[in-house]
Amino acid sequence: MKDLMGQAIWDFYHGQNPENILTETSISEIDDLPVAYLFRDFEEMNNIEQKALELSHGNVLDIGAGAGSHSLYLQNFKKLPVLAVDFSPKSIEVSKLRGVENAVCADILEFSEGTYDTILLLMNGTGIFQSLEKIDVYLGKLSSLLNENGQILIDSTDIIYMYDRDEDGGVMVPADHYYGEVDYFMHYKLDTEKPIKWLYLDFETFKRAAENNGFNIEKILQEKDSYLARLTKNR
Repeated sequence: MKDLMGQAIWDFYHGQNPENILTETSISEIDDLPVAYLFRDFEEMNNIEQKALELSHGNVLDIGAGAGSHSLYLQNFKKLPVLAVDFSPKSIEVSKLRGVENAVCADILEFSEGTYDTILLLMNGTGIFQSLEKIDVYLGKLSSLLNENGQILIDSTDIIYMYDRDEDGGVMVPADHYYGEVDYFMHYKLDTEKPIKWLYLDFETFKRAAENNGFNIEKILQEKDSYLARLTKNR
């Protein structure tokens, strides 16, 4: 992996002529992601992010922490113990430079440092699941990292709206895979990252998967086509 996201974060933090990150998926055109957005403070975050941070408690694991904005808020304003995790080495370096006290570069499937009261996965947190067939693997891993009375706060988007409809109003979704499974591409400074698998989940599909893996799940907040969910262990 070229770590283009980390390079963009590094360039922005160090003032090394940062440019916008260009993202696209197998079902959407190129879109600009200003790097400054990854450094936003609480007031600049959307309602789903703010609600998730407000609900966070206890010992927190921030998965996909990026530049560390969520971790910094929890650490500095809520005074919670937080561990930021990301597989981008440069992102973790910058998050430490910004003041995140505990941060580690790791693949979450290979991570095993303790258990947590809150596990946070934001900015389409279900994306790391990659595909429907891998959900069980990831939910099993998250369960192993969660304290018995803990919570997973995770967001996603139902992207059914991105597909065309036929004359009868039926949605023209792919026949060979779940419509929320996409290939995700990232471009930065004329370089391109190898595409990754990324998963957007409608809530009902997520609910079935969560319950099949021993979780209770509730929708905390709905914002247009996106939502915040809370998972707790089914006792």
